[in-house]
Amino acid sequence: MKVVIVFNHPYEGSFGNAILKAVTKGLKGANHEVDLMHLDNDGFNPVMSKADLKAFVEHKPVDPQVIDYNERLKKADHLFFIFPIWWDLMPAMTKGFVDRVLTPGVVYDHHPRGFGLIPLLKNLKGVTIITTMNKPRIMYSLLIGNLIKKAMIKSVFKTMGYKNLKWISYNMVKSVSQEKRVKWLTDIEKRFSKFN
Repeated sequence: MKVVIVFNHPYEGSFGNAILKAVTKGLKGANHEVDLMHLDNDGFNPVMSKADLKAFVEHKPVDPQVIDYNERLKKADHLFFIFPIWWDLMPAMTKGFVDRVLTPGVVYDHHPRGFGLIPLLKNLKGVTIITTMNKPRIMYSLLIGNLIKKAMIKSVFKTMGYKNLKWISYNMVKSVSQEKRVKWLTDIEKRFSKFN
């Protein structure tokens, strides 16, 4: 299986980076091919320019990096996003990826009858979003309203018509014990070593 991972965290010592390594190790152990789009290391520009917006409307991306990402997405059987939750939402680079890379004519199109969207990534069987945050799960759910689930799962991928959508959330990352973090990493590596 060809797996694309979209990763966003600027700090190499972050727990997010540890998750990336564990997930990658698990997937490779299951003989999956992993294509990493490391937005920070790639210097991805999240800002939608005038040229980008024109390209978006015309369904013809013009930025070479966006075109490269689009071509790699077309080959993906499964798509992963790994990022921290900052101020209850995704970082700017992840949001910019959604805005600039998940474009009409490539990732989805408008239904010919004028209502709804249809998915265009024919190989894509599912999307898994893995996040870290320092809020308790109950607080994020009840007080904030699970914004990542609403934005990434429901608003983006479900609206586009993709199925098999999952969100894995690691909460209270800074305050849990090192033993707990190690267990999380062991468990997620094991989980994706059985991924099919």
